[in-house]
Amino acid sequence: QVQLVESGGGLAQPGGSLRLSCTVTGWSLDDYAIGWFRQAPGKGREAVTCIRSSDGISSDATSYADSVKGRFTISTDSAKNQVYLQMDSLQFEDTAVYYCAADRDFRSFTVYSNARNYDYWGQGTQVTVSS
Repeated sequence: QVQLVESGGGLAQPGGSLRLSCTVTGWSLDDYAIGWFRQAPGKGREAVTCIRSSDGISSDATSYADSVKGRFTISTDSAKNQVYLQMDSLQFEDTAVYYCAADRDFRSFTVYSNARNYDYWGQGTQVTVSS
């Protein structure tokens, strides 16, 4: 089975940077969607970004929420079976628990803004932006 574990969360200053990692195990030869979501206190789970990956973690096809475009970057390292979320120019509003998620058999980027379309989830890592 596919398993995902996030790491790299912590405290950052406004304008600072953090890099989150998602280690993925249990890959098959299926075409996967891998996404990052975040959930702030009192709010629903918000889609941040998504990347398409097949034959392991490897793709250059991505999608981003408007709120993070130009500031966050999703990438993969197939040799390490990891997905990264590089977060730059952090803002107070970025404070949340961040989750990585995966769906077997990629459909379309449009559907992956909805958390219900992912089958596998990590446990989350806290990101706090504070001065």
